[in-house]
Amino acid sequence: MQSWWMQMTDSSTRLELRDSPVPSAGAGQLLVRLHAAALNRGEFLLAHGLHGQPGSWKAIGGEGAGEVVGVAADVAGFRPGDRVMGRCPAAFSEYALMEAAEAIAVPASLTWEQAASIPLAFLVAFDMLVLQGRLKAGEWLLVNGVSSGVGVASLQLGKALGANIIGTSGSADKLAALAPLGLDVALRTRAADFAPAVMAATAQHGADVIVNTVGGSVFAEDVRVLAFEGRLATVGYVDGAMNAEIDLGALHAKRLTLFGVSNKLRSTAQRAAAVPRFVAEVVPLIASGRIQPRIDRVVDFARLADAKARMDENAHVGKIVLRMPLAS
Repeated sequence: MQSWWMQMTDSSTRLELRDSPVPSAGAGQLLVRLHAAALNRGEFLLAHGLHGQPGSWKAIGGEGAGEVVGVAADVAGFRPGDRVMGRCPAAFSEYALMEAAEAIAVPASLTWEQAASIPLAFLVAFDMLVLQGRLKAGEWLLVNGVSSGVGVASLQLGKALGANIIGTSGSADKLAALAPLGLDVALRTRAADFAPAVMAATAQHGADVIVNTVGGSVFAEDVRVLAFEGRLATVGYVDGAMNAEIDLGALHAKRLTLFGVSNKLRSTAQRAAAVPRFVAEVVPLIASGRIQPRIDRVVDFARLADAKARMDENAHVGKIVLRMPLAS
């Protein structure tokens, strides 16, 4: 089979398409012939610590959708031919292993490309908004970097939960593209200068939940604009700012909750724990069309470098998806 590998150094990234043996399903796993896989910025950022030592090679990709072709003896509930989507390592490959506990049946209404764009972004959004953020109907949700894959998923899930959505982006075109998805207040900015506009939009209430996909450069502004008992999720740092000051007075007086969202140190069981609730609460919204995955573009498997370049240029709105050679 063919699979994409990546080598990262302190100053460059190298991609290489390799012939690799088809893996075999181990305990608790499915072997999936992938039809599509989605890009995620974290897998291309050395600062996210996903690649070991600089200079080492690693098979890349983190989520995909495809057809089950092998099932471990200890796995129940799946059989060859099933359409599944889920998080899986080395997803930029023709075949990949997926933990059965994290595999999700693909609704019949979805294309392979739509299915591949769902697992990471929407599971992360579910973690931030529901499991940890406790977002309620009528509350205000602020999404920094709203045009990213996680940003768009947070916008869509937040709107489905009945929240009012504020989004920031440096591009007026991107904000306009997201208006039909339910973006209530669009703030064109990449700087930490949005507090006055947020407070004005919310009648001085502030944001009840904030999703920070940007990083440390906007962290202090996020704390400044949080409402009483507000919750701040940090899920990315594409700005490269890994440190930020915390206003302890605001943290204390406003009874704030600050939390991070990452799968880096979680076990398989910890990652899979949210899947049943996600399947019960979010997948029906997707299957019915109430939430429609926002795909920026679909790129042929061999053109991963072009897809990565578009992501590096911050030109995308939503997810960029690779179409596998065997897709139908």
